[in-house]
Amino acid sequence: MWRTVFTWGPKLSTGHAVRKTDMTQPARFPVPRSRRKTPACSFCKKPEAEVRQLVVQPSAAICDECLVKVNAELAGKPKEAGAQPARPVAVIPARYASTRFPGKPLASIAGKPMVRHVYDRCVESQAFARIVVATDDQRIVAEVRAFGGEAELTSPACASGTDRVAEVARRAPAGLGGSADVWVNVQGDEPAVHPEALRTLAAAFADPRVEMATLVRPLAEAERNNPNVVKAVVGVDGFALYFSRSDVPFVRGEVPPVARYGHLGLYGYRRATLLRLAALPPTPLERAESLEQLRALENGIRIACKTTPHASAGVDRPEDVAVAAARLKALGLV
Repeated sequence: MWRTVFTWGPKLSTGHAVRKTDMTQPARFPVPRSRRKTPACSFCKKPEAEVRQLVVQPSAAICDECLVKVNAELAGKPKEAGAQPARPVAVIPARYASTRFPGKPLASIAGKPMVRHVYDRCVESQAFARIVVATDDQRIVAEVRAFGGEAELTSPACASGTDRVAEVARRAPAGLGGSADVWVNVQGDEPAVHPEALRTLAAAFADPRVEMATLVRPLAEAERNNPNVVKAVVGVDGFALYFSRSDVPFVRGEVPPVARYGHLGLYGYRRATLLRLAALPPTPLERAESLEQLRALENGIRIACKTTPHASAGVDRPEDVAVAAARLKALGLV
């Protein structure tokens, strides 16, 4: 007879109770040996020819894909009151159809495709419960799966990396995937992103006030008038006041020096905030500055800014590959 040592635990987004162990062994979702016919999985709602019946809720069922996700979630859940929350999910948007650099995620840097470098930085950070590459092209999916990573095809109609992250998050019911509450957008063209910077961003969500977070770094004097370096103006509470390509803040008269920050294009979101942001239309300031994060500010979404000393080297054009390779070597990452 099938037996289990599980105790009652939390509920998933469907409202079905699940079980968790008494922490003496890894969590496993209770599934009987037999299967039954059912019209759809109770979690992802996809039709399945055969799914597993839940012992804890006989009227519900689960497909094999959701079973893997549930087991991963239960393994990462806090064990007791006051325990640290589960780690976020990292999503790496990797668009093949780049206008300036087609096939960019597969560009070779120090003998590896760029997307592999970004994936490796996420692994090295140990900040994430799950790492997913979200792409518009099957060739990138094949490459990621070849080196043992996880990849999902997303719509070619996605206008931004945020849209791709939101599509992946939308597919996973709340409560599935390591931490359904926090999702981090790790730019797929930042092969030299420092693992410590990723840990800093993930840690921002220990503060329950934070619904969206990003990273800033000290701005060099020579960068002030460079419109390709985005500037961040940060309040005394650590939340963003504005982002601009212009030299802000403007200083009038003789006053003490003000802190100036450059922005790193990494973002973390609570799941609800991410889905809300992706559903909002572009805003006037966003269009004027060509900065997507202004959509959040214009709609009242506060962005926590965490400081890191680590800059990065984004790859926008083929000539940027050599710069990224040099930075990886300087950091000892290759």
